[in-house]
Amino acid sequence: MSNDLTRTEERKALRKSLIKARNSLTPEERAEKSALAVERLAASEVFRAARTVMIYDHVGGELSLDALLTHPASAGKRFCYPLCVSRTEMIAMIPGAWQSGAYGIREPVRERSEEIAPEDLDLVVCPGTGFDPACNRMGMGGGYYDRYLPKCTRANIVLVAFEAQKVPALPVDPWDRPVEQVFTEAAVYRNSSALPPA
Repeated sequence: MSNDLTRTEERKALRKSLIKARNSLTPEERAEKSALAVERLAASEVFRAARTVMIYDHVGGELSLDALLTHPASAGKRFCYPLCVSRTEMIAMIPGAWQSGAYGIREPVRERSEEIAPEDLDLVVCPGTGFDPACNRMGMGGGYYDRYLPKCTRANIVLVAFEAQKVPALPVDPWDRPVEQVFTEAAVYRNSSALPPA
């Protein structure tokens, strides 16, 4: 039990440290680095091949995907966003209207948006608090993506993050799912054991 507690505390402390590193970027740095990461994502094969893409609406110091929506590579694609529907579950929606939801995150209005089944997604672009070069991802601790991603049976799963969020190795549990690629302002990291189809 004490080992589990120590591990939980370790992850909590690391998450706090990584959020601090992300938040230490100035608004100008965040905008510039977000744009560079978006360019890397937009140029990728997994993005070019995808028609239905799940992204997120950034909050706080998260990397912004706003530039992706108007990028020439996005022409003809459908973008959907996560909507938390309980304390444990989220669904994907193409927004018809927006509202302020849990944790102050802007989310689609369910009654005025179109739900997309997870198995119909081609690409999921995840947010995160941190990552390592092996493409392990650390989220906010709620487990929403951990529970949702296994349902995305056809989708490639990637992460966008700042280089400031990289650590040499994340502490991972058996249920933690690495992503296939991580896109930052400076590089693309690839998970050699879960490479997306060419």
